[in-house]
Amino acid sequence: MATRYLYIARHGDADAFGDLTDIGREQARLLGERLAHVPLATVWHSPLARAAATAHELSARLAHGVLIAEATELIDHIPYVPTADETPPTWVPFFDGYDAAEAAAGYATSQSLISRFGSGADQGDQGDVHELLITHAYPIAWLLRDALDAPHARWLGLDSANAALTVIEHRPGLPPGLVMFNDMSHLPSELRWTGFPSNNRP
Repeated sequence: MATRYLYIARHGDADAFGDLTDIGREQARLLGERLAHVPLATVWHSPLARAAATAHELSARLAHGVLIAEATELIDHIPYVPTADETPPTWVPFFDGYDAAEAAAGYATSQSLISRFGSGADQGDQGDVHELLITHAYPIAWLLRDALDAPHARWLGLDSANAALTVIEHRPGLPPGLVMFNDMSHLPSELRWTGFPSNNRP
């Protein structure tokens, strides 16, 4: 049986209109250089422009023939609205006014995300599968939460920087393995931590 390797990254830095900035394009190129040696079969990206542009920007650094394709499940969304008992006080204003229909739609998308990308390979004897997902902070948090079999509300607080790399392995007969989370070692210091508040960072 094959192992499924998921390389997951948040899109590059984007402006208020959702277009990549010059910083975001450089982040994408550097992410592509880091992954150039990986035998990727497919780069899946969210339908949103900032994710699609990141995927196409980094693909120039990858081996010829890697498929670039959209996956609607990777769209930016709230994967799960916690109950009142599950919601940290500082998050209460964020969910205020988020109605039941919106919550149900977001949860349905999150379940589709796990159904498509949260399990092992189904490739028979064709060997291991390597895929790159270009998405957004909340879907990354949900994939990570699922891999660790954590409570639904635990996606809160699992944030990712722009073009940071998370790797999850789905291995036959074993729980999913978290290899790395929010790794930015391919980025110079001045390109790290975008997408986070402006605080002092290591």
